[in-house]
Amino acid sequence: MNSFIKALAALGIAFGTATTVLAAEEEEHGGTPHYPLVKPVEQDWSFAGPFGTYDRGQLQRGLKVYREACSICHSLSRVPFRTLEDLGYSEAQVRALAAEFEVQDGPDSFGEMFMRPAIPSDTFPAPFPNTEAAAAANNGAAPPDLSLIAKARAVERGFPTFVFDIFTQYAEGGPDYIVSLLTGYQDPPEGHEVQPGTHYNPHFIAGTALSMPNPLSDGQVGYEDGTPETADQYAHDVAAFLMWAAEPHMEDRKRMGFNVLVFLALFGAMVYITKRRVWTNVDL
Repeated sequence: MNSFIKALAALGIAFGTATTVLAAEEEEHGGTPHYPLVKPVEQDWSFAGPFGTYDRGQLQRGLKVYREACSICHSLSRVPFRTLEDLGYSEAQVRALAAEFEVQDGPDSFGEMFMRPAIPSDTFPAPFPNTEAAAAANNGAAPPDLSLIAKARAVERGFPTFVFDIFTQYAEGGPDYIVSLLTGYQDPPEGHEVQPGTHYNPHFIAGTALSMPNPLSDGQVGYEDGTPETADQYAHDVAAFLMWAAEPHMEDRKRMGFNVLVFLALFGAMVYITKRRVWTNVDL
């Protein structure tokens, strides 16, 4: 079985590489390209597979990257501060972290809205008052909310890759895409023009350029645990954090799924044994 899965994986990788080459050739010869021009590379994640779990240290680093590099433009409107206790923070730490943000509340006794420090039951506030203001501040493109981005953005792997995905339980397409996008900024190839205010990135799922400039650079975010402070590490950490934000109960789901399979296996064995005992001495 393992050799069969490995063979399928090798075939899928070769197919994906060929697809990427064809997309680049189509763009070069004026054909209709298929985006992204360069497909994401499958990364090594602690939460991959049926028994994968989140790395709490990585999630805390990813939260730090989000706060210092992403929260300027992107919101997490579906993530309450109280859920950060799942990352290993104490209740007091969550309260202190939430208080660093301000949220709108009200109306007060005078009918006026007012700003106050956030509390654990609040969600991460948006950096802009509305979508129009967000678009105006970002070259006409409103930055998307990142709460579900790791599940909403993924590149289709196509045939025959999806076949062995069934066996490997591959569900990390979103984080793989986020890493590829965040580390894929480069100068456009010779003869390729991009719109003013956009930035070339062949990993972008909707074109060859996007309004968001490269948000990460080496040494941008400080880590206290000695983890390398590189753009590649930042991309992996924030992608893992966004995967948790999109699916915080993933570990419980996998644990329950395993228990259900064990139960079904034991139940099936008991039914088989009962059938044997009941029908062994019956003449038909």
